[in-house]
Amino acid sequence: MTKSLALDDLSAPLRALRLLAADFGHLAAPSVEVSTIYPDQLKLTFYDDLSGFEAWPDALGIGPDDVAYHEQSGGRTRVLSASADHAGAGLELVGYGDVPAPAPVQSAT
Repeated sequence: MTKSLALDDLSAPLRALRLLAADFGHLAAPSVEVSTIYPDQLKLTFYDDLSGFEAWPDALGIGPDDVAYHEQSGGRTRVLSASADHAGAGLELVGYGDVPAPAPVQSAT
């Protein structure tokens, strides 16, 4: 059995979250995850809002080449992800968005 953590054991990601809120409070609000499984990690997730996601790497100085792209759900969902260290915590950014349906092809008649 693993040792139970105290709230103080989550101080790195909670500190990072506090600083992000102070410095970037004007950016889109993500879903926030702090976990006792990864006590030094802060995860910010943007559901159905890739434009909200895209402002965060730029604000944090994460270059476009450091943002990964892939698709899931049979190519129906775009996923952008990036990671960095911020204020002593590992920071993970993830954004999900729909892949637009292809435009119908008009037949030449």
